[in-house]
Amino acid sequence: MPITEKYRGLSKEQLLGTAYALGVGFERYSGSCSQCTVAALHEMLGFESAIVKIASSSCGGHAGCSVGTCGAVVGGTIVLDYYLGRPAELLSATSEIQEGQDALKSVMEVSGAFCKRFNDEYGSILCPGIQTKLYGRSFNLQDPSDWDAFMEAGAHTDSTKCMRVVGNAAEWVLEMLMEKKAI
Repeated sequence: MPITEKYRGLSKEQLLGTAYALGVGFERYSGSCSQCTVAALHEMLGFESAIVKIASSSCGGHAGCSVGTCGAVVGGTIVLDYYLGRPAELLSATSEIQEGQDALKSVMEVSGAFCKRFNDEYGSILCPGIQTKLYGRSFNLQDPSDWDAFMEAGAHTDSTKCMRVVGNAAEWVLEMLMEKKAI
C-alpha cells in the first residue's frame, strides 16, 4: 500500500519528519503511545482503521500496568507485522511450513532491529525503563497520584518525553518499511 495521496510527492526526509510530527501530535492530543504510533502511520499509509483500534490498550507498559513493553514499541511492531508479518495461510497446527518459518524469521529480524533502536536510544524497550530514562523514575500509571505526577512531569506536554518516543517510533517504522520496499 503506497503513501496516501496527501503525502505523495514529499521527499524521504519530509516523509520521515511528517511521521515523527504526526506521532508527536497524536500522543499529545490523544494519548496511548501504542495507538498513537499506529495512528500516525495510518494517516500516512491508509491501512485499515481496525489496526489503529487494535493498538488501543497496549500503552503504559501494557494496559497501564507500567511493567510491560513500551506501547510505542508494541504499536510499531503491529505496523511492521501488518506489512511484513507471516500470513495466516503459512501457519499450520499439523505440520511445519518452511515458507512460514522463513517469513517469521524475516519479520523477527526487522522487529528486532526496531527494538534495538529503542534499546540504543532509551536503554530499554520496557515502559518503566524508558520512563526512568526520560523522567528519572518510573510511574505506576494505574495509581491516580502517580498518574498525576506523570502528567505533571510532561508526559503529554513536553515534546522531549513520551511524545518524542512516539514520534521516533513512527519515523523509525516508516523508514524500515521504506528500506524493505514494503510501501
